[in-house]
Amino acid sequence: MFSVSKTALAFVVLSLASNSLGRKWRDTGGFIVFEEAWTIPALLNQTSATTAALGGTPAELQANLLDIHNQRLQGMNENNVDFMVLSCTQPCIQGIADPDTAAAMAITVNNQLAADIANNTERFGGFASLAMHNATVAAAELTRAVTELGFLGVLLNDYQQSGADGLTPLYYDQPEYDIFWQTLSNLNVPLYLHPRTDVPEILNFQYSHAKFLIGPAQQFAATLSGHVLGICVNGVFDRFPNAKLIVGHLGERIPSDLSRIDNQLLRQLTLGMPMLKNVTTYWHENIFETSSGNFATDLLKFHIGQIGLDRIMYSIDYPFVNMPEGTVWIDTLLPDGVLNPAEFDSFSRGLAIKILRLND
Repeated sequence: MFSVSKTALAFVVLSLASNSLGRKWRDTGGFIVFEEAWTIPALLNQTSATTAALGGTPAELQANLLDIHNQRLQGMNENNVDFMVLSCTQPCIQGIADPDTAAAMAITVNNQLAADIANNTERFGGFASLAMHNATVAAAELTRAVTELGFLGVLLNDYQQSGADGLTPLYYDQPEYDIFWQTLSNLNVPLYLHPRTDVPEILNFQYSHAKFLIGPAQQFAATLSGHVLGICVNGVFDRFPNAKLIVGHLGERIPSDLSRIDNQLLRQLTLGMPMLKNVTTYWHENIFETSSGNFATDLLKFHIGQIGLDRIMYSIDYPFVNMPEGTVWIDTLLPDGVLNPAEFDSFSRGLAIKILRLND
């Protein structure tokens, strides 16, 4: 079985503090990003309907998803990205309805990613892919991926398709997933919950009138935010107070609407809702967000006021977003006074080092 030492991954912290890799450095060091997609050839057909980055083509997108050490690494060097965590692009295993097929493919994907990054773990890390039909199976593979392959956590692409017709969605906010959340907490690694394209039956029902809203413009945030809030209201963080959840794209809009969410849910506490705290509290205690694909300075400042900068980290969303787009944006935050040097360091890399335990 292929294995990558977690000690090797910790070397990135030493790299961040030196010029040993010969790149141009800011005083605060290079960036760490971790909503960055990759896939294997066997799953490349899943990306056929995915929109390429601005100015790119579908063929370039597919090539970039498969690549690690060529144009991706070159782009990292040119954009001061020092460390990138890779994960299987959506829907990946969550798009495989058969439990056995999904579980076998998760092992294949994880082994391949570990092998692909093994010769450059000072620049690349990995998030595990899991089949979520059975929480015990998922917990076992998560344990293997973290303890044997050296992965830094897990990324799941929203709900798991299941059923003979693939039309039964499984959400991880139900008690049958407690063993998964317990394992996540015991391993002290984060779950990154990422959007996915809905199955055609849902898309046709909800978006036949406006197909351009499928994907990042609306459907991704609308679907995933329901899953995130389900995890909150169904008491997952009360049962597992040490669990860490990461949500991209500046929180899939949830932190922009916390006041209304909390006020409306407060009315339903007498109906037996399992959660013991409000959603805002979970964002302060359990949930983090990244800037992936959402480089909006005014929104960042608003979210800092809502949940605090200690819950927000930089990421790009490569290759669906070009690396220079992120660089052009983040380079304005320090000179324009949006963040002071200590805050910039936390946002661009410091908090990620802590959450991903890169210095353990």
